[in-house]
Amino acid sequence: MTSTILASTIVAPNKSSQVTRKPYPNYKVIVLNDDFNTFDHVANCLIKYIPNMTPDYAWQLTNQVHFEGQALVWSGPLEQAELYHQQLRREGLTMAPLEAV
Repeated sequence: MTSTILASTIVAPNKSSQVTRKPYPNYKVIVLNDDFNTFDHVANCLIKYIPNMTPDYAWQLTNQVHFEGQALVWSGPLEQAELYHQQLRREGLTMAPLEAV
């Protein structure tokens, strides 16, 4: 009795060479208007806690908060957004909940 060994080739399925990268969402830090924070306090808090905030831009955003009811003061990764949101809230500013952009 003779046995024959058959060699077979196993072919693995091709993997897709296209990788889809989905970026993490950015989050918006929004200050809301209220009846108790002064213009000076809001502007000074923005300068103190928001990176690269200039005095002129802080005043522009403070006016937007007053006249339009809110202003987007920063957007970016969640961890940083949480930090800035918490710092501004701790200073007494009225903050909108964080939301993804």
